[in-house]
Formats: sequence, structure tokens, C-alpha cells
Amino acid sequence: MRNAMTERKSHYLQIALVLIGGIFILLYPLMQIWPSGWVWLPRQQEYEQMMIGVYATLGIFLIWASRRPEAHFSLIWFTFWSSLVHGIIMGTQAIMDPAERGHLMGDVAALFIAVVLLGLLTPRKRFLRTADNEDSKAAVKSLYSSKRS
Repeated sequence: MRNAMTERKSHYLQIALVLIGGIFILLYPLMQIWPSGWVWLPRQQEYEQMMIGVYATLGIFLIWASRRPEAHFSLIWFTFWSSLVHGIIMGTQAIMDPAERGHLMGDVAALFIAVVLLGLLTPRKRFLRTADNEDSKAAVKSLYSSKRS
């Protein structure tokens, strides 16, 4: 029973990674279609281009990680924590500035949905044991020894 639950959770994690990655890749179209939920004022083209580039890149890597999530836990947990922090900061700013409240239903909500999905679906015990895993140690050791030659 536990294996079936773990497999189902892993499958849902794969789906979540593709969906979150897709949203991150689609940041530019979302900013064009729904500016009140995705564009902060005053507009700063350089800032927007930077955010689009960073999130599109992260989105591509999340979709790539969906193939084998267990091999990409550090990326998944980075996405969890960075989205949590980013969402808290943007949420606070949106609450404090009435002109930005549309973000609470747009980019802020998207980040918190990503946080909830990743937090619920990503295994914790396995992630914490990865550093102690002998296979991981051997892989790291062989990587470093192959670079020397």
C-alpha cells in the first residue's frame, strides 16, 4: 500500500513540476494578458526582462527534473524555498500598496500554489538522506577524480 501511495505521489510531483515549470516559462505572456496580476508598477523593462529570463530558465529545469524528480531534489527544494520567500515579499508589498492588490490573485497566488504543491509532494526523508547515501558519495568522488585526469 505504501509503495502505491509513494508512486502516486511521485507521479503527481512529476505533473506539478511540469505545470509549475510551464507557468514559469509563460511569465511573459501572462504579463501581457493579465498585467494587473503579473506586472508591478512603475514598469521597468530591464527588471521584467531579468525576471522573465530567470523564471523561464528555472521553468525549463523544472520540466527537465520532472523526468526523474528523485535526482533533482535540491532544485525542487530551491524552487520551494525561493518561491516561499518571493511570495511572502510580494504578498506583503501587494497588501501594503492598494494599487498592487491584483497580484494577490496573480503571481503571488501562483507562487504559493507552487509552494504548497512542492511542499506536499516532495519527499523529505529521502532528501535529507541523500548526502549520506553511499551511491551519492561514490558519484561525487568519481566526478571529482575524473576531472583530475
